[in-house]
Amino acid sequence: MLDVAQALFAQHGYGAVTMDEVAAAVGVTKPLLYNYFGNKERLYLACLGRTADGLIATLTTAFAGAHDPGQGLREALRAFFAFVESDRASWQVLYDETLPAGGQIAEHIAAYRAKATALVGEALRHLDPAPDPVLLPGMAHALLGAVESLSRWWLRDGAGDLSAADTADAFIALVRPGLARPHTVLLPTPSTTGPDRP
Repeated sequence: MLDVAQALFAQHGYGAVTMDEVAAAVGVTKPLLYNYFGNKERLYLACLGRTADGLIATLTTAFAGAHDPGQGLREALRAFFAFVESDRASWQVLYDETLPAGGQIAEHIAAYRAKATALVGEALRHLDPAPDPVLLPGMAHALLGAVESLSRWWLRDGAGDLSAADTADAFIALVRPGLARPHTVLLPTPSTTGPDRP
């Protein structure tokens, strides 16, 4: 039942799918579908929950099995793109642009992204040298956002030319030199006014 619902959500988007369509595709009555899930939001949450939990578990395993943080980032990115490549319906459920801005679905997606960002941040924290601690949360957030954007491009334009693993490796090759730089010292911006200024 969830597989069928997830395929519909992935193909048409949350906003366009109705419980009537899901019931017809599954081959059950609409009252029975409501009896199982209550409403469309809860049905989507069931699809979303198993997808997010599965992806976080995959990324956690990739990080844990690496010999060093740099390899962990590479293996996690490979795992992320392999997920996108092998299960596009799950990807669409996680990154559906028709989802409502608030409510339980938005909260669950925010929780998934927080977990994913924390995993990336932990890997960055153990690089040698590590990014500046002040910048680390922002860098983890930016890195995850870049990977998500690259995944969208890869699905739209790049899948015919690059494998998921090649795309992950190319991204790591691009960002790894910058991550390996020594700490950048953030100096306060000089004031244009003050007691020493004329």
